[in-house]
Amino acid sequence: MLDIKHIRENIDKIKEVAKNKNIDLDFDQLIQFDDQRKELTQKIEELRSEKNSVGKQIPTMSDSEKANALQKMKEVDAKQDKLEDEIKPIKEKYDEMMYEVPMYVHDSTPVGKDDSANIEIENVGDIPKFDFPIKPHEQLGKDLDIIDFERGVKIGGTRSYILKGDGARLKEALIKYAEDFITRKGYTLMDVPVIVNRENLVGTGHFPGEEGEIYYFQQDDKYLVGTSEVSIAGYYRDEMLKEEDLPVKFAGVSACFRREAGSYGKDTHGLYRVHQFHKVEQFIIAKNDTDLSMQMHEELLNNSKEFLQTLNIPYRVLNICTGDMGRGKYFMNDIECWMPSRESYGETHSCSALLDFQARRLNLRYKDKDGKIQFCHTLNNTVIATPRILIPILELNQQEDGSVKIPEVLRPYMDNQTEINSK
Repeated sequence: MLDIKHIRENIDKIKEVAKNKNIDLDFDQLIQFDDQRKELTQKIEELRSEKNSVGKQIPTMSDSEKANALQKMKEVDAKQDKLEDEIKPIKEKYDEMMYEVPMYVHDSTPVGKDDSANIEIENVGDIPKFDFPIKPHEQLGKDLDIIDFERGVKIGGTRSYILKGDGARLKEALIKYAEDFITRKGYTLMDVPVIVNRENLVGTGHFPGEEGEIYYFQQDDKYLVGTSEVSIAGYYRDEMLKEEDLPVKFAGVSACFRREAGSYGKDTHGLYRVHQFHKVEQFIIAKNDTDLSMQMHEELLNNSKEFLQTLNIPYRVLNICTGDMGRGKYFMNDIECWMPSRESYGETHSCSALLDFQARRLNLRYKDKDGKIQFCHTLNNTVIATPRILIPILELNQQEDGSVKIPEVLRPYMDNQTEINSK
């Protein structure tokens, strides 16, 4: 959410950003609702002031004066009630439209309608060449008896899977290694709720807009998160932080759930696009300073790049364009890892700076050294998301005999096991 004053002062720029982010919003109507809201609010405040003034005078009035004053107060109450009824639908529509206003973007963000306009800015690692026919991760998982898709689908339906034996151990090793890796960077590990209230999804900018992707429990009016970012961002919701405590650096670990409603027919096989997964997520709450936020963004990105390098996974970094970055993003990079069976890179990390977009919605603030209240800045990036990361790990480390080498950094988490072999 942006400040309405900023929107009014930069209306042409914000209109252009909305267009570039594929957001259809009638800004003229928004300004009209704001004008009506302010006009009615001023009238309501004037009536309240009038009632307060008369209320203070009543104790000094004669009986006849009191009777007249009380009758006048009833008339003022009726006027106020009428105005309150008028302003309610206007405020609701105004708030609804304000939630749709996009964050402006960094100057280096490419303009484009979809992911075809994303720009590769870095490429790290050599694409391996195999001197034997390689297997996709689905076949490796079946042959090594570490992934069971058929029984996963039998239990949970499409896009379900079961990791078993060394497959489950490898996934747990990755999570534990990621937790230790990011903790050593000074991030506080957070095991957070995955069932949340609507306010947290609105606050992080997932609502409105992503309702079709989120699992909803109607009976309890609760939602399953698609990322621990939602829970961590809500940790300090409606709170005032201390400037000297910023930045706050968290790493959320949780199960995550996505309906994948918009991906019908895409990546229906294997581990690339599933309903349930586990993730370790970086999240930073920083001071209201754009230059500092960009520094924090670089830190988050570098953490994930270093993590992938320790796993010897080739990857590339993309500068994400306006049409692919989402309403609340100011600047965004994706990291894609090389996946041999796809003969291409696949997204594994998403690094975003949102400035004060989320903080305004979450009412997340701090008082600066001059005593002025500021909205915080927030940023996030993946450390690891599994099972998708298992695709490059299994496929890149396969050997001619069908076994899979365990990356060296993960071996201490698997009792120093060096390979996964068929039983």
